[in-house]
Amino acid sequence: MIPKSNYAKITTHVLQEMKLKGEKIAMLTAYDFSMARILDEAGIDVILVGDSASNVMSGHTTTLPITLDDMIYHARSVMKAVKRALVVVDLPFGTYQGDSKEALKSSIRIMKESGANAVKLEGGKEILESIERILSAGIPVTGHLGLTPQSIHKFGTYVVRATEEKEAQKLVKDAKLLEAAGCFAIILEKIPARLGAKVTRELRIPIIGIGAGSAVDGQVLVLHDMLGITQKFSPRFLRRYHNLSEEIKGSVQSYIVDVKKVDFPNEREQY
Repeated sequence: MIPKSNYAKITTHVLQEMKLKGEKIAMLTAYDFSMARILDEAGIDVILVGDSASNVMSGHTTTLPITLDDMIYHARSVMKAVKRALVVVDLPFGTYQGDSKEALKSSIRIMKESGANAVKLEGGKEILESIERILSAGIPVTGHLGLTPQSIHKFGTYVVRATEEKEAQKLVKDAKLLEAAGCFAIILEKIPARLGAKVTRELRIPIIGIGAGSAVDGQVLVLHDMLGITQKFSPRFLRRYHNLSEEIKGSVQSYIVDVKKVDFPNEREQY
């Protein structure tokens, strides 16, 4: 039997309870009011206002161009729709790397101007000072290790991370540093399943995977990818639950035909 709870509101404490009970955590991205409302009403546990908005909403090829103002706009839109889910917002590139004071300032803006529940940062030991400063202000933080898209120019590729022992050991060490600092959860992206399982066993906080195997405490996907709105992005970890791109295109084409034939609006659709 799959454990299922009836939490009225998901909090960081609830996520910890879910890990202890063995109940998997379901997480998806959202960037606007309408989609966020659907996700929340469907019962999603966590909504990530991801910097992936840079790709799926703004058409950029990386997550780097999106700004703090952009992220606050998307987060504010999502928060207007959400009643149950925990909402986590990505700190965009350039707002926390190398400057812990800027990291705190950016996080405070997100929390005050959007009403979100937590922020997320990519990296381990190298951003620990920023994480500690944010946490000192009482702002919940989610970590992100493995493939970190904001570092794409450093990696030069989106291939699976931590396949070599040295990098795998660093990832485990970084995960433990983030837990010790006070992060309430960590996302692991595109790493070997056995490494995802190891981190999940050795840490007390929830571990959410995206291409990190099934032994982690929960899963996250980009909404536009799993609904089939985006088509060109097809990594192994992605399961498409729909093909909305073709369905929407078909609906639009039907509308065009009806308008041009003067079949829309019909008598019942007029005043």
